[in-house]
Amino acid sequence: MADAGPSAAADGPPPLPGEAPPLPPDAAGAPLAGAAAAEAAAAQPPPPAPDDGAGPASASEAPLPAEDEEEEDPLVVAQREREAAERAKQAAPEIPPYDEDALKEFYTDLKDAEREGEVNRILSAFKLNPFEQMNLHNDATPEEVRRQYRKISLMVHPDKCKHPRAKDAFEVIGAAQKAILDEEQRAKLAFLLDHAKEEVKKEWKKAAKGDAATRLAALMNEEGKQGVEAAYEQTEEFHEAWRLKARDVLARAEWRRRKLTKRIEEEETRAKAEYKEEREAAKAQAKHEKKWEKTRDERVGSWRDFVSGKAAKKQKTGGLKPPKMKESDSERRYVQRPVGEQHRPPPPRHAGPQPKTRDDY
Repeated sequence: MADAGPSAAADGPPPLPGEAPPLPPDAAGAPLAGAAAAEAAAAQPPPPAPDDGAGPASASEAPLPAEDEEEEDPLVVAQREREAAERAKQAAPEIPPYDEDALKEFYTDLKDAEREGEVNRILSAFKLNPFEQMNLHNDATPEEVRRQYRKISLMVHPDKCKHPRAKDAFEVIGAAQKAILDEEQRAKLAFLLDHAKEEVKKEWKKAAKGDAATRLAALMNEEGKQGVEAAYEQTEEFHEAWRLKARDVLARAEWRRRKLTKRIEEEETRAKAEYKEEREAAKAQAKHEKKWEKTRDERVGSWRDFVSGKAAKKQKTGGLKPPKMKESDSERRYVQRPVGEQHRPPPPRHAGPQPKTRDDY
């Protein structure tokens, strides 16, 4: 009877229905505590449900916990959750850990592909429209242009992009931003873009004139047809049509500008050639006059020498003169005749009287 005391004290009273059995004591007879108590509690089987002979009760008929019932030990709950997570982890398929270096390399290659694609887009864009080179709408504001330039310049910068023509693309967008932000160039560009916009609107009005859907939309819109037109101008379809029409307008304007420039250059070349010829002619005339003035004394002296030499020769010949030829003998052909009759043939013989001439008077 002396040995029954400690055993009965250790076993304690039997547990009530619905309560967890008490934890077994350790070898020394002291109750377990801490982690050991949690492991021992998890190893105990769940308490059997009370059987009142009415069969298993439904979830709605389950008895509500009493207000004064003691809460479950948090250590036991944590241990049970850890075991459940461990069982779920063992049941789940094993996924090999990803290679962080390979993932970084993949994203790097993806960014490089995007950069190279942007370079190709810039270089293949329509060169006469800086808005298209910047990948913006034709009515973008200066603030949008600056923001877009910062974004694209970081993508196509030669230090970050491996494309061989990244430097060319970087220079293209720099020139495009400068052309848009310059007031004079922006005004010229805006004039042509507005003209293209008006052509697109005229084409849309012509196409929507007999469209029943457009008439119905105009009837439902508060502002009528103008409201439908304003809504159409905000769509991507309108901006795409405007972009294509702007290409045509800018190309025709550039062709006219080049043609006019060529004609101006030709006129300038012709004027320069004429001016050069006139200058050469003026130089030749001035050179001739200078030479003429320089040889004036020589010419005057030669004439004086000639005259003096002639007078000396006359004095040397003794003043003899050549004999005069007779003019009275008209029958001789060798006789010198007056100047007016030198080339006139002699009158035939026995021809009768001849009409008088001016020399006969």
